[in-house]
Amino acid sequence: MLDRYALIVTQVRDNLTRLDQLVGDGDFGDNLAGGVRRAVRRADETGVEGTAALAHVFLDEVGGTSGPLFGLLFQHLAAVSPADGRAPSLPALSEATSGALAAIRRVGGAAPGDCTLVDALASAADTLASPPPEAADAPLTCAAEAAVRGALATATLRARRGRASYVGDHAIGVPDPGALAVALLYTALADVHEPATATRLPAPGHITAH
Repeated sequence: MLDRYALIVTQVRDNLTRLDQLVGDGDFGDNLAGGVRRAVRRADETGVEGTAALAHVFLDEVGGTSGPLFGLLFQHLAAVSPADGRAPSLPALSEATSGALAAIRRVGGAAPGDCTLVDALASAADTLASPPPEAADAPLTCAAEAAVRGALATATLRARRGRASYVGDHAIGVPDPGALAVALLYTALADVHEPATATRLPAPGHITAH
């Protein structure tokens, strides 16, 4: 999964940077891509599982407001990621996503509707907790679809947390870059573990274009 996420992030880094220039410090794309690159190097050098490598790097090395929050998400997902590379079970994935959401809300203070990464993660968590029938065979694809919807919906919200809150209504119409990065993470998981159903997900370059 790490290699797939690294490829996606590399492809959309400039798009995420442009979005963050409109609503934040303008460094989100570079910070995300740099952290993912360091995680790839850590995994290659130590043999640690990819999601665990992401957790270590983002918790300990990536700065900014979003680095530690993404570290919490990766940490929860790493706890349920089988060492042999198989996909986590639906119950485990649901528990990890809900746990990450609770931790991020506790640390960051954001709630759904605040126009942050929480909006994408909450959408995925809700879908996994009450999965539609098709999630029985494609839980990751369904979670990714929900996360994409939640991320794109942030464009309609007035930011109440993070740097975007400083620009007020000027941020309306711009999806939150952090929320998009969460959606892309679940997209990467679906691409790797559910390639047949992941084809119905929108292209990363499409959802990050503005």
